[in-house]
Amino acid sequence: MESIGSYLPARIVTNEELLAGMTHPPHLDIKAVTGIERRRVYDRDAQPPEDSLSMALDAARTALNRSSFDAADLDVVINCSITRFRDGDTLCFEPSFGLTIKNELGAERAIHFDISNACAGMLTGVLVLDAMIRSGAVRRGMVVSGERITPIAETAVIEIADRYDPQFASLTVGDAAAAVILDDGGTEGDRLEYIELMTCSKYSELCIGQASEKGPRIALYTDNRAMHNADRYRLWTMRQRDFLAERGTTFVDEEFDFIVHHQFSKPAADVINVLAAEEFDAALPPGLDVLEDYGNTASTSHFVVLDHFLQRGVIPPGSKLLLVPAASGVVAGYLALTLGKV
Repeated sequence: MESIGSYLPARIVTNEELLAGMTHPPHLDIKAVTGIERRRVYDRDAQPPEDSLSMALDAARTALNRSSFDAADLDVVINCSITRFRDGDTLCFEPSFGLTIKNELGAERAIHFDISNACAGMLTGVLVLDAMIRSGAVRRGMVVSGERITPIAETAVIEIADRYDPQFASLTVGDAAAAVILDDGGTEGDRLEYIELMTCSKYSELCIGQASEKGPRIALYTDNRAMHNADRYRLWTMRQRDFLAERGTTFVDEEFDFIVHHQFSKPAADVINVLAAEEFDAALPPGLDVLEDYGNTASTSHFVVLDHFLQRGVIPPGSKLLLVPAASGVVAGYLALTLGKV
């Protein structure tokens, strides 16, 4: 990982402010259930508009400003946004964000494409780029995502009718963007160790983004009870345990310094860690999260966490981290990397 950048809107919305706008506020404590106290939200009145594309470009430029490479050095640009807002409220799939971003950055010779894989989008982009680099097809590239995802929260505020409404998860999201540059200069103390993702289609209908069933809005419908349970959580632990056994190592042998879960719920991450400790027969490393301040920033979440703590000096060079996705689909897996100076 040669460079990383992120972008967070300036506007802060607390749980109290969010719930104050609800017609039927749920009788629950969002912070107690999720660990989230506030989130960053796009500025609707900003000029130029603050949208998925503009935020992705801001994060990409930050990553390039911190990089030893110029945009012209990039061989590939991969966009992984779930949301595709550009020019304000225009939801646009063509031309692709990958093409627009590479042109705006000046990465003229880079190939480009978009990948969508829900909240595992950026990790999927990293998986693809890592494979391209290891194969020799490219030497360096950027994975980027901008998520103006709080419109689903705007819908939930209007439409939620009871405590167990399937739009409850929409109240946890926050807007953000992130970008990461990978290159072929990895060393023993600075490299992407391995990454593996899998999709279990059995759970594909448990979390779906679509047009609202009640009005001209976009919405997210999640069966939280079915989505968040021990069997689903063990999709990660069982696969990584088997993967390590095939390599002749154990979780203890990996000597991870930190773990970063997808940022959807702090209490849920605590439960997952308990299950993981049982599965791996090992203590879990300290967790890094930004849930209290930023909420669930969708496909950008792991890299928003990394940038947040790297900029504050919490992650020393040489640290080994485990990134664990949890995405609709359902997507599970793991990414292990050792960070040098980023």
